[in-house]
Amino acid sequence: MGQDQTKQQIEKGLHLYQSNQTEKALRVWMRVLEKSADPAGRFRVLGCLITAHAEMGRYKDMLKFAVVQIDTARELEDPDYLTESYLNLARSNEKLCEFQKTISYCKTCLNMQGTTVSLQLNGQVSLSMGNAFLGLSIFQKALECFEKALRYAHNNDDKMLECRVCCSLGNFYAQIKDYEKALFFPCKAAELVNDYGKGWSLKYRAMSQYHMAVAYRKLGRLADAMDCCEESMKIALQHGDRPLQALCLLCFADIHRSRKDVQTAFPRYDSSMSIMTEIGNRLGLIQVLLGVTKCWMIQKELDKALESIEKAQELAEGLGNKLGLLKLHCLCERIYRTKGQQRELRDHVVKFHECVEEMELYCGMCGESIGEKNNQLQALPCSHFFHLK
Repeated sequence: MGQDQTKQQIEKGLHLYQSNQTEKALRVWMRVLEKSADPAGRFRVLGCLITAHAEMGRYKDMLKFAVVQIDTARELEDPDYLTESYLNLARSNEKLCEFQKTISYCKTCLNMQGTTVSLQLNGQVSLSMGNAFLGLSIFQKALECFEKALRYAHNNDDKMLECRVCCSLGNFYAQIKDYEKALFFPCKAAELVNDYGKGWSLKYRAMSQYHMAVAYRKLGRLADAMDCCEESMKIALQHGDRPLQALCLLCFADIHRSRKDVQTAFPRYDSSMSIMTEIGNRLGLIQVLLGVTKCWMIQKELDKALESIEKAQELAEGLGNKLGLLKLHCLCERIYRTKGQQRELRDHVVKFHECVEEMELYCGMCGESIGEKNNQLQALPCSHFFHLK
């Protein structure tokens, strides 16, 4: 298969993919990969396969194609191709919650500055790195990376990147409990979709709606949360976007739990858990197990709550997700206080404070811990943050 034919087939695959005929598109691209003798065409088709597998939540396949793409980039001996392939490798590891590897591959990208294309990718590299630091609960470095990504987006007038960074910032502020900002950033992302997103994939709209739903739920605006989550889920189902379906199901379950409707929440958590397990989103599984634990606590089934905590703790320790561990110690503290088991209670109080220290989650001004309750925060230029009050 020559250069022109390769190009035609890649375009044919893209056309099929955009009209939601994913499996047909994958067959066309795989045929190109087997038959094309053009390395640049093979590189491009691998990029298409990586994106498609990412959106379907087939992260292990995504990683497999990213590794092949690096070999193709080396064959082409072009620093731009190499940077792009390392970014895809970083992203694949980010999706599989291998955060240390993600950071390491992102650093490789930043050290390989080739030409203008590499410079345009820097924003995406910073975003992926920020997501990885957030997964490890290293908040200051995560914020630094997100702000850097935002600067690249503004400098290159890259509205799609800006939209993705706003969603990540929404997630960031939801985690440290500044719910005003947790809502502000996804609303900004939704504005960008409305103003510039005519030709964009619908996933950008779905993503911003999902993050708005999370913030609305945290703010207690449950009807708004439900509306946004339903819209996000509708798009996720249309596009076969499994990762987003799992997140929406988790959000639905959390909304029902907030309404104390545990019987409706449990099946949603179960459905979310099975997709998270299938795609390998271990960070998502921790969130599901936290929700399940809280449901058992509402029902006063404390031993069942402890069983869920044990599973979640294993995952959080494996990932190095310190915020997850902090939340689990907090729940254990409440359970053991109710049970009157003083020794276990003390143990978890100590571990809770160790987590706060490790994450440096306290205000430099008032000394109180950050992230215990909804509080407006202000970040300094050095990315340290303090209570606005």
